[in-house]
Amino acid sequence: MFFWIGITFFVVSMGRHAGTTNFLGSDDDKVGVIELKGLIAESDKVLAQILEFRQAKSVKAIVVRIDSPGGAVGASQEIFAELSRTNKEKPVVASMGSVAASGGYYAAIGAGKIVASPGTLTGSMGVIFKFPNLEEIFQKIGYKDEIVKSGKLKDIGSPSRPMSAEERALLQALLDEVHDQFIRDIAQSRNLPEEEVRKVADGRIFAGATAKNLGLIDQLGNFNDAVALAAKLAGLDTETPDLVYPEEDELSFIKMFAEQNAASFIRRITSSNPVLSFE
Repeated sequence: MFFWIGITFFVVSMGRHAGTTNFLGSDDDKVGVIELKGLIAESDKVLAQILEFRQAKSVKAIVVRIDSPGGAVGASQEIFAELSRTNKEKPVVASMGSVAASGGYYAAIGAGKIVASPGTLTGSMGVIFKFPNLEEIFQKIGYKDEIVKSGKLKDIGSPSRPMSAEERALLQALLDEVHDQFIRDIAQSRNLPEEEVRKVADGRIFAGATAKNLGLIDQLGNFNDAVALAAKLAGLDTETPDLVYPEEDELSFIKMFAEQNAASFIRRITSSNPVLSFE
């Protein structure tokens, strides 16, 4: 449920902060900034940016600015894993914006430290499948599926018929397995007992202040606070270091962002095999 509500919270921000640059070539110490915004539909671009900053000698720390209500399980897990790997080599700080929930929170726990505003919406630690049931509509318009399949579960989630008890049990087992993965990664990354995480990992959302009390984040603050923390962890002399962003053509980015999220939305409401999502 939170997935779709969260869509209304994110915006595309192309602004840059003072003291920023897009050049890695100089020897000056910098903090790299990676932006994870909107639905997490794929991970390739973000993974490439993380790798670029991890290998850049001038980048001493990384801040991941997250404004995301969640997204695909595989992509969220890939970003989490790459941030965890990078944090072993140089400090990584997650800065939560308005929303960093579900897959957005999964990505954040890959960082060594997490900073959020008191009112940031986070948590929503759950997994969901959504299948449209259009059986009655199909009957009214005279539409009928003719299905040929190699296995009895191959058309699981078909919108033209009710879901069977066997199909529901199979999907529930899959969701439970992925949910357990989420809980284990939170417990290990945040150094919390699994039992305590499980008590609150039921899909509910939290304000940043509550998340801090639960140990889900490290401190309250804004983007600048996250940058200052990253600089401190990297041993830099200043709390306002030069920031470097991945090189990006801004007009191309806006076009790609719109196309990617429109395509993701359409796939989710029309596909008979929906993406397993953190929402």
